[in-house]
Amino acid sequence: MADAVDTVSVPELSSLLQADSYLKPYEQDFKRRYGLFQKQLSLLEEAEGGFDQFTRSYKTFGAHRLPDNSVVFKEWAPAAEALFLTGDFNDWDKFSHPYKKKEFGKWELHVPPKEDGSPAVAHNSKLKVVLHTKEGERLYRISPWATYVTKLDTSVVYDWVYWDPPQPYVHKHPRPRKPHSLRVYESHVGIASPEGKVASYSNFTHNVLPRIKDLGYNCIQLMAIMEHAYYASFGYQVTSFFAASSRYGIPDELKELIDVAHSMGIMVLLDVVHSHASKNTEDGLNHFDGSDSCFFHGGERGEHPLWGSRLFNYSSWEVQRFLLSNLRWWMEEYRFDGFRFDGVTSMLYHHHGVGSGFSGSYSEYFGLHVDEDSLIYLTLANHILHTLYEDCITIAEDVSGMPTLCRPVQEGGCGFDYRLAMAVPDKWIQILKELKDEDWNIGDIVYTLTNRRYGEKCISYAESHDQALVGDKTLAFWLMDKEMYTSMSSVIPMNPIIDRGIQLHKMIRLLTHALGGEGYLNFMGNEFGHPEWLDFPRVGNNESYHYARRQFNLLDMEDLRYSQLYAFDRDMNRLEDKYGWLSSSPAFVSTKHQSDKVIVFERGNVIFVFNFHPTNSYSDYRVAVGPAGKYKIKLDSDGVQYGGHGRLDHNTEFFSDPVPYNDRPNSMKVYIPCRTAVVLANEEIDYCY
Repeated sequence: MADAVDTVSVPELSSLLQADSYLKPYEQDFKRRYGLFQKQLSLLEEAEGGFDQFTRSYKTFGAHRLPDNSVVFKEWAPAAEALFLTGDFNDWDKFSHPYKKKEFGKWELHVPPKEDGSPAVAHNSKLKVVLHTKEGERLYRISPWATYVTKLDTSVVYDWVYWDPPQPYVHKHPRPRKPHSLRVYESHVGIASPEGKVASYSNFTHNVLPRIKDLGYNCIQLMAIMEHAYYASFGYQVTSFFAASSRYGIPDELKELIDVAHSMGIMVLLDVVHSHASKNTEDGLNHFDGSDSCFFHGGERGEHPLWGSRLFNYSSWEVQRFLLSNLRWWMEEYRFDGFRFDGVTSMLYHHHGVGSGFSGSYSEYFGLHVDEDSLIYLTLANHILHTLYEDCITIAEDVSGMPTLCRPVQEGGCGFDYRLAMAVPDKWIQILKELKDEDWNIGDIVYTLTNRRYGEKCISYAESHDQALVGDKTLAFWLMDKEMYTSMSSVIPMNPIIDRGIQLHKMIRLLTHALGGEGYLNFMGNEFGHPEWLDFPRVGNNESYHYARRQFNLLDMEDLRYSQLYAFDRDMNRLEDKYGWLSSSPAFVSTKHQSDKVIVFERGNVIFVFNFHPTNSYSDYRVAVGPAGKYKIKLDSDGVQYGGHGRLDHNTEFFSDPVPYNDRPNSMKVYIPCRTAVVLANEEIDYCY
């Protein structure tokens, strides 16, 4: 696809180049990329009747029952010599049901109904594609379009199960509208229970959704939903792209989960893995038609050097059909509200980000090392999703910082709504791992949290699932470690380690929430300082589920301090919902005082004051203020209900003085205790947004 094409006019490129003049030398690159994108759209219109029809290919590929109860099967296997269907319906006869070869490597089979008019292939039937290669091999495969696959505990590979329930789930609630401020609860269904087992969709619906709603998150990012053979891969080695993982329950139970979330006004995003695929052959896409290059690049280009997985050929027409239809399937069939695209950095560059430090030089984002086939695929995906679904949200997991990734397609951008601010959690881990409290570099912290491209939205987070995995530590563990097992009782005085840990845990999260981006993300359980890391059952831990769980039961024990951290996270989100700082312009940082360890900034007319000093409290600390008026405390991390020391009086009123300070027209004096964060709002401003 990335052949030379005539450069075309990019409708709004001039505004992009005016906003960032450093992109001007790459104007032709933007025009060429946009030309490739437009060419592909035109080809889709010409050959398939447009992208709407093209992305509904899941309605014809795979297995489908027609109104007369016959069942039609369709596959793409260009290197195959012959295809047969076998399964329960024909007593596993390998030759009785041959597919007919069609144009362009397609194969079709029509199975008429039984004499009584019922489908010959019944709901829950097990099936296999039998594929004969030109070399005389006979291979057993699962349809790449299979919508349900299951595995017995005693089995190594998954079975294709024909899913055609007599009474499919009907969604009752409309999708929520896209929120002004995105607050994401990153979740994994299987670990969402205190019990050491694989938890279910139903457990999540009935026990976890109410907590998410109470906490004030308005979006859930579901991980490990696309079927993956190896549980410990965290869902990143996908085998069946159209199948919701059966280890948590049946498809209708996932649909109910999403429907109930919608009834609560919560959007649900799918963690979609289009960056690579499992190497499994019998129950994956690898070597589906016997060749090395059916869905993937052949040879070395089709292998990820670190992940041990296969890499898609995004220039292939049928690969585009498969992946774009996959996105449409999850939006239509399950009513997801958008996607977090995994591994975008790996997709964008031929080097996959391996061995590249990404210094920030613009030359790193243009040139032959950029995989423009992948870039055009992502641009197509975003264009199609946002055209068809007004409130769709897409998030890019990209560590490279590629400019315009989150700018509209008509400007020459890739069209994502947000990118993950991946440098932020790394900075917090580095600080806690390497520095004493008195050595924290306040300016460096502020720089990391504010160093993002203007006009390209970021989702900030103090920690995600990556920091929870075994081999790393959560923030709570870096702060308190083994003390969490013995000293989290609220009926005994806090020892210095727990005191420091609880106070900093809250401050780090609030600072990240308020300063770090235009959206916020938290991994499930981390909001209350989950006391253990995350480790899935594997050979190395004797297949134990002990760490593959979330101990929500700790919140119900009133004499433990976990509920205090939970309460702070809840009130932080609820306050953001009221004042909307995430959807406001970037913060104006008025103070970043190294020796005082104080940070002060204003965002959305809300004043944030952080005193990270371990021992020094300040009684009359001058704080810069924009709008004049009366300010009151709306949240402070020192509240007793949050495990603090209760040193601030919320009845205090702060009146601004017309005394300019730190480039702001007004200022006021406030009391800020050590290791405390305070949020003040102007009582005379209407915060409707």
